[in-house]
Amino acid sequence: MQAKTPEQSKTILTDMVLPGETNPLNNLFGGELLARMDRAASISARRHSRRIVVTASVNHVAFSRAVPLGSVVTVEAKVTRAFKTSMEVFIDVWIEDRESGERTKANEGIYTFVAVDDTGKPVLVPEVLPETDIEKQRFEAALRRKQLSLLLSGKIKPSDATELKALFE
Repeated sequence: MQAKTPEQSKTILTDMVLPGETNPLNNLFGGELLARMDRAASISARRHSRRIVVTASVNHVAFSRAVPLGSVVTVEAKVTRAFKTSMEVFIDVWIEDRESGERTKANEGIYTFVAVDDTGKPVLVPEVLPETDIEKQRFEAALRRKQLSLLLSGKIKPSDATELKALFE
């Protein structure tokens, strides 16, 4: 199985925020944004694995900025790291200024997907070969995030969380 770069899984979804998708403050519903992020991340994970993928977890979402009615929203997703059958996907959300065209980062999230066969059984996925500095940073951090998740869920012992221990030495 040949390793792939994050760029090979890059997915960009661009859309406009419409009135039926907003809350009483005329900002995009958080759940609507989460759905858009999940769709982009799912496509990204499928591009990386070339398999059916299922959302295993939403590891982190930061709602840093409201997304107003009428905004052009771009959701960008890339696979940052692959493990045996799972993939971490990092999602950046951008708002485009209607007049200047300048993009501002509004939100971000990290989702985990598992590749499965037609019967739902997990299957192996290709490794990730990060190229840029940000891809390398996200790749390295992904292992710490995975260990933290496994530690909090009781699936590994603290002594086995070697990447986390290294942060405190």
